[in-house]
Parts: sequence; structure tokens; C-alpha cells
Amino acid sequence: MKKVDKEVLKQAANNLLFDMSEEEYEKLNKEFEVILSQMQFIGSLKGIDELEPMTFPFDVSISYLRNDEAGQPLSQKDALKNAHDVVLGQIKLPKVVG
Repeated sequence: MKKVDKEVLKQAANNLLFDMSEEEYEKLNKEFEVILSQMQFIGSLKGIDELEPMTFPFDVSISYLRNDEAGQPLSQKDALKNAHDVVLGQIKLPKVVG
């Protein structure tokens, strides 16, 4: 298992285009140490490989959703009538990535 240290965290933060203080890196590193030790403990349990993974502990049936049925699509005019800013027949959104 790859060791997670402060340099790995800094590289990940750099890839995600944000930075943290040294104190935040230390705290995050300690949290990763706890997670990794828990993963090692779980991996050391006998018979763990024979168990089927559990994705959700409860049976859930959703009966309140309607069936999808094909219908007529909205016209461009109807689709754009509530848009705040329309340019050349398309909705203009604010820039979200710097």
C-alpha cells in the first residue's frame, strides 16, 4: 500500500489547484494514518476475502417514481424562456474554473 505523507498530500492539492497551511497538511496526514490503520486491520481479518461486499445495508424499493415515457421535447423557445442569460440560442453560465 502506498504511503501517504505530506508530500503526497501537497501533490494531490496541487493537482486539484488548491493549497493548505502546514497545520492543515499535518491534520490531514494524521487522519490518513488512522484510515490506513483501519484498512490494515480490516485486511487482516480471517475470511474477509470470502465475504460479499455490502453496498447498502437495507433493502430499498422506490415505488413513488413514475415510469419514464417518451414524449415531445420542449421547443427551444420554451426551454430558454426562464434562462437568465441567453446568447445565440444557448444558456450562458458564469465561468466556474479559473
